[in-house]
Amino acid sequence: MKIVVAPDSFKESMTALEAAAACERGIRRAMPDADVIKVPMADGGEGTVQSLVDATGGKLHTREVTGPLGDKVTAVFGMLGDGKTAVIEMAEASGLHLVPCDKRDPLRATTRGTGELMQEALEAGANHIIIGLGGSATNDGGAGMAAALGVEFLDAKGEQLQDGALALKKLTEVKAEGIDPRWQHVQVEVACDVENPLTGDNGASYVFGPQKGADDEMVIQLDEILTHYAAKVEQTVGKSIKQLPGAGAAGGLGAGLVAFLPAELKSGITIVKEATGLADHIKDADLVITGEGKIDGQTIYGKTPIGVARTAKQFGVPVIAIAGNVGKGSEAVYDHGIDAVFSIMPGVMDLSQALSNGETNIEQTVYNISKMMKISRAF
Repeated sequence: MKIVVAPDSFKESMTALEAAAACERGIRRAMPDADVIKVPMADGGEGTVQSLVDATGGKLHTREVTGPLGDKVTAVFGMLGDGKTAVIEMAEASGLHLVPCDKRDPLRATTRGTGELMQEALEAGANHIIIGLGGSATNDGGAGMAAALGVEFLDAKGEQLQDGALALKKLTEVKAEGIDPRWQHVQVEVACDVENPLTGDNGASYVFGPQKGADDEMVIQLDEILTHYAAKVEQTVGKSIKQLPGAGAAGGLGAGLVAFLPAELKSGITIVKEATGLADHIKDADLVITGEGKIDGQTIYGKTPIGVARTAKQFGVPVIAIAGNVGKGSEAVYDHGIDAVFSIMPGVMDLSQALSNGETNIEQTVYNISKMMKISRAF
């Protein structure tokens, strides 16, 4: 019997690979001869780098880059097993978690470090770069990232602007000639699971600005700045980014990537499935087990278990999902390819205990599932 185990990470408890290994232990206790294929998964958010590196036998690389407020931070990117595909989470260099609550300021935060991390990946030999958006402290439209790659943002005197959205109020001219020409031959895939445009009521500033420290007045100011920025970018590179679906992700980093690079905005889970070759693993499987920390009514909106299930259903393979928390509306997943959902919790316990016992709980749950499968196959 071939079983593909393709979970996401269980946040604050275990990586996707650790979760997959716990599943395998549970299966083998009940069915020692089973053919178990582990494919650590992610949906483009936190944990994507680790999952793809683990799934492909890749390697992590650590670099010192510019943090959101201009100080130096240590960030990681992954090089996948092919030695040519790099994967980056923008939050590593430009994430909200890097800025104390009392210092959060989306007018001044920069994505420069993300651009530096991208350039490091290019220097390491990457010709295909996957960038996960989300968790940003920034609202600069990706200007800092572009500046790190060689784009010039100039004021009326022809002087280079400082980093951050506030400086873009003075933007008069954009020069993109300084970008390393190698970027024109790099495939850039952007894991983006929101459809918010760069500007307007549903744009980066209004929707995401408040969680980064923007008050009502600042939100209006940020939106006006990004509207001005988008107009100047369009004059320079001929790309209209203001209303592009997904352009508002990560404070407009989606817009900046599309504007200055041959980048494509795609569903995060779609990118990860392609990078791991998930379909090839599943096509002749008898069962797929997936899961993540919580399964509820929101899971159907681009989360890993649904992405895995949709692939399995292309081949008529049944899917079981496991979760630490099975929440309200979880039954919605049954209309999207998942056949059964199990909580891994053996009983009532506090959160810290649940997180520390995650691997044990997964192993026991999957062991019980496997025992049930043995019984069903006997009839």
